[in-house]
Amino acid sequence: MSAVTGEKSGLESGSRSRAVRIRGVGAKAAETQAASAEPVSWARARGWHRPGKGREDGVRTVGEVADAGASLLVAIYLLLLWVLIHLSLRQLVAVGPSQHRDGFDAKAARKHLQHITEFGPRPVGSPANEILTVNYLLKQIQEIKGKAVANNIVVDIQRPTGFFSIDFLGGFSSYYDNITNVVVKLEPKKGAKHAVLANCHFDSVANSPGASDDAVSCAVMLEVLNALSNSSIPLQHAVIFLFNGAEENVLQASHGFITQHPWVKLIRAFINLEAAGVGGKELVFQTGPENPWLVQAYVRAAKHPFASVVGQEVFQSGIIPSDTDFRIYRDYGNIPGIDLAFIENGYIYHTKYDTADRIPVDSIRRAGDNILAVLQYLATSAELADSTQYRHGAMVFFDVLGLFVVAYPQRIGAIINYLVAVAAVVYLGKKFSISVNQGSHYRRDLLYGIAVTIICWFIIFITILIVAVFVSLTGHAMSWYSNFYVSAVLYGSIALAKLILIHTLAKNLYYGAMNEVYLAELYFDVSLTIWCCTLVYFTQRALCSAYVPGLWVAFPLFVRLMIGKELAQKGATVKLTAIYFLGLFIPHLLTMYLFWGAFEMFTPILGRSGTEIPPDVALASIIGTFTIILTTYFVSLVYLCRSTKWTLLGLGIAFLASATLVCSGAFFPYTSDPAGPHPKRIFLQHTTRMFHDLNGEISKRDSGIWINGFDYTLMSHVTPHIPEINNTIRSSCENAPFCGFPWFLPVHNLIRKNWYLPAAEISPTTPVDFKLISKYKMPSGSTKLNFEVTGPSHMTLYIRPLEGSHLIQSSFGDGTSLYNNYGDYFVFYSHGLKAPAWQFWLEMQTLDPISDSMVVVAIASHHLFGEDQKTAELIALEQRFPEWCVVSSWSSSYNLFVF
Repeated sequence: MSAVTGEKSGLESGSRSRAVRIRGVGAKAAETQAASAEPVSWARARGWHRPGKGREDGVRTVGEVADAGASLLVAIYLLLLWVLIHLSLRQLVAVGPSQHRDGFDAKAARKHLQHITEFGPRPVGSPANEILTVNYLLKQIQEIKGKAVANNIVVDIQRPTGFFSIDFLGGFSSYYDNITNVVVKLEPKKGAKHAVLANCHFDSVANSPGASDDAVSCAVMLEVLNALSNSSIPLQHAVIFLFNGAEENVLQASHGFITQHPWVKLIRAFINLEAAGVGGKELVFQTGPENPWLVQAYVRAAKHPFASVVGQEVFQSGIIPSDTDFRIYRDYGNIPGIDLAFIENGYIYHTKYDTADRIPVDSIRRAGDNILAVLQYLATSAELADSTQYRHGAMVFFDVLGLFVVAYPQRIGAIINYLVAVAAVVYLGKKFSISVNQGSHYRRDLLYGIAVTIICWFIIFITILIVAVFVSLTGHAMSWYSNFYVSAVLYGSIALAKLILIHTLAKNLYYGAMNEVYLAELYFDVSLTIWCCTLVYFTQRALCSAYVPGLWVAFPLFVRLMIGKELAQKGATVKLTAIYFLGLFIPHLLTMYLFWGAFEMFTPILGRSGTEIPPDVALASIIGTFTIILTTYFVSLVYLCRSTKWTLLGLGIAFLASATLVCSGAFFPYTSDPAGPHPKRIFLQHTTRMFHDLNGEISKRDSGIWINGFDYTLMSHVTPHIPEINNTIRSSCENAPFCGFPWFLPVHNLIRKNWYLPAAEISPTTPVDFKLISKYKMPSGSTKLNFEVTGPSHMTLYIRPLEGSHLIQSSFGDGTSLYNNYGDYFVFYSHGLKAPAWQFWLEMQTLDPISDSMVVVAIASHHLFGEDQKTAELIALEQRFPEWCVVSSWSSSYNLFVF
C-alpha cells in the first residue's frame, strides 16, 4: 500500500486521466471530447485507467487495495506503536540500582518519605508542618553532616515575612509572615563562589498526606545530599538545598528565600522538584529562560531522561491552571533553572489517596539518580561559574521513549526547519513545472485537495463537538473519567468515520473515474503541503515545538523520494508498503508519545477544571486533533481502496454502541477502587457570615455549609445520596466582594455553581478580630485607613472600592500594580506558628467629597487544622458522601465591613 507514485509518471497519468474523469456538475464538454484512444490505451497499459464507475472490463488498477486489508494493516501498525509507547512509560528505570558508594539509595529515601507522610497533612502554620517535619529534616541533616568528610555542610532556618503580587488565577496579592524554610549549603572545604539550588517543599494541602506533592521530592533531596556530601568526585561549586515550607500557599516560601536569604547571591542555576501526579516518571517540562547549557547538562547527565519542550510551551501558555516555584526563581531571582514534575495518575493528586505506598521505589530511584547526576554535573561544570557566556538562546529538546534526549539550539532548529521546508517546496515545485509543461491540472487538483481536507477537518470538529455537547446536556459528561478508552472509542470512531466518509464521497462524487494512484499521490502531496505550511508558521513564531511538523515533512518526503519510481512501476508491493510504513514510523511514534503524555496529564485535570468548562468538549477536541494528525498520510488509502463500506460500518457500529452505553449511564465517571481511584472532588466549608453596614451594625448574618464541586457534573451524582443537596439550596451571588463567600483562592470564575446548606454558627477558638486602627485625610485629599487583623494561619482579604472611589495606594502596592478581579482585589495571607497581628493600610481617593463610604473590606478566615478545622455538623455531612467522593473540609468565616 502507498499513497505515492513516481513524480513525472504520476503527473503524466493525472494529465491523461483528465480525459476520462467524471467531474459531475460543471464539467466541460471539451474535457470529455479530448479523450482519445491513445491516452486511454496508455493509461490502461500502465494499469492506472479506471473506466467509469463500474468494472465491467475486469481491470484492477495498480495500487488498489482491499478495504479490510488496509484497515487491518493500519490498525496493527498503530497497535504496535502503542505497545512500544506503553512499555517505555512502564519502564521507570533503564538500569538497575547503582552499586557505587556514591550512588543514590532509593530505599533510604523511601523511609524518609514514609516518616514525613506519617505526620499527616502539613498545611502552613500547623504543628505537623512547622515542628514535626522541620525537626525530622533537621535531625536527618545533622546525621548527614556528622558523616560528611569530603565537604562542608551549613544549615540555616529561615523564617521570612514579605508580600508579592502574582498573575495567576486572574491575579492576586500574597502576604506571608514567619513561614519556614530549611536551607542547607553543601560546599567544598575551601568554600565556593557559585552555587546551584535544589528546591522541594514539605508542606501539603489540607486533608492530603502530600506524598507526591511534594514529600517524595524532599526525601529524594535528603538522600542526594547524603550522596554528594561524601562523593568521590570533588565539588567545584556549592549545592544549596532548599526544603521550603510554604509552596501550597501559592509559592510564598520560595519568594521569601529568593528575595531575602543571603546565600541567594551565590546561586547561578536551580532545579525545582514538583508534582502534578503520583508516581511514574518525572518530566522536565520547563527550562530556562534561555540558558541552553542547562538543557545540555540534563541531556549529558540524566540517567533516565524524560523531557519535552512541547510540554514547556503548553505549560507556559497558561492552559494548565497551575504554577510552580520555577516562576518565582525566574521572575524574582532572574535565575535560570529546570522544572521537573511527576505527571502520572493525577486523579489522586491533592487528595487523601496521595500516600507513600502509591509511589513505586523505581519512581524514587529514577528521580534520585537523575537529580544526583545533574546536580553533580552542574556542581563541577565550568558553565555554572560564568553562565552569562552561555545565556542566550533557547533549546529544542525531547526524549525518545526515555532512551535518550535529542537536544539542539533553537537557531539550529530554525535552519533545519527551513531546509526541510525548502526541500518540500522544491519537490512540489518540480511537480508544478512538469504539470505546466504537460498541460496537467495538478496545481488545481492540489488546491482542491487542500480545500477538501480543510473542509473535512472542520466537519470532523463540528461533529465531535455536537456529540460532546449532546452527551454533556443529557447528563452523562465525564463518563470516560474512570474509563479513558470510552472517550477514545466514542469520539475517535466518529472522527475517523467522518474523515473516511468525506474522502470516500469526494472520490466517488467529485473525482469520478480519475485513477486511484494519482489521487493517492495527490493527497500525499496535500498532507505534505499542509505540514510544510505548519512547519514554516511554527518556525516563524519561534516555537521550539516546530520540530513536530518538521518530522511530518522530513520523513514522509524522504521515503516518498526513495520509493516513488519503483512504486509507479510495481505498485504497492509488500516490500514498498513496509518501507512506506517505516518512513512514517518516527513521526507517528513521537507524536503518539507526546499525545499519550497529554492524555496522561489533561484527563485528570478535566476532573478539577471547574463547573463552567464542559470537559467532554475539551477532550473531544484533543482526540479529534490526535485523529487528524495520525491519519494525515493515511488518507491516501481511502483513494486506493476499492470500497470503504466495511470500515465505515465497523466504525459506525463502534460509535453507536459506545454512544448508547454512555447515554444509558453504563459508564460511571468515578470510582473508589483502591487499586486506581478516580474520585470526585468536593470542598465543604462550614462558615458563618456577617455583613456590617457603615455604622458597624450587623445587617445580615447567617451560617451554613458551603459546598463546591470541582467538575462539570456538579451535584447530579451526589443528590441521590444526599437529597438535601439540590438546586433549591444553590447559592446566589451577594452584592459583596467575591459574592460574599470565603473563597480560599480567586477561582470564582471557574466555579460559579455552588450550594449553601443552612447550619449552626461556628465558634472557633481563634476567631477573626478585625479593627480599623485609624482613618485620616492625606495632604493630597485622599483618605488613609489603617487596619489590624488577628486570626488563624490562613486568611483572605477582599477589597472593593465603591462607585466614585478608587484605590491609589496600599501596603501591598499601588492601585495600578495590584490585580483587579472585576472590581475586587484579593489578598491571600498566611503565617507560621507564631506571628504578630497583621497590619495593613489602604489609601482611597473619592470623587464625591460628601460621601460617607468609599470602600468595602471583607475578611475570611480558614481553619485548616486543629480542633477548629471540623465541626460536628461538618463531619456528619462529610460521612454521608459516597465513597467515590474525596471531601476536603474546614471551618471558615466571612466578615464584611463598609468604610
